[in-house]
Amino acid sequence: MTPEQFVADFFTAFTEAVVSGEGDPAELMARYYTRDVVQIADGVRLDWDRLLAHLRPVRRNVTEFRFEMHEALADGDRIAARFTIHARMRKSGPVSTEVFMFGWFTPEGLLRRADQLTRILDRPEPQQRR
Repeated sequence: MTPEQFVADFFTAFTEAVVSGEGDPAELMARYYTRDVVQIADGVRLDWDRLLAHLRPVRRNVTEFRFEMHEALADGDRIAARFTIHARMRKSGPVSTEVFMFGWFTPEGLLRRADQLTRILDRPEPQQRR
């Protein structure tokens, strides 16, 4: 499996399980993340408990999603990837977020650490004054 396919499958399967309301959130997380997981997204550090708390609003607000993989490279247990998350939110409509991720996975495919930078792609540009 290519690194692009691995990352796409990982996040698609996880997000689908979250959005569908499949089972207990902690058990769901345990299928995809190590208990000592650390994710730093745009400078914000999330551990297991904070990631678990993040699942509730995702479950409540995301109605549709897809991951568009642009590129990924793997070196052993590390993967660098650039992808876009396209989602439809219950109240605010569509949003697209570009993600630059450096991730470390266990041999079983669980995410142990991720460092991410993100940017919203479809936010309208402010009008320039003349």
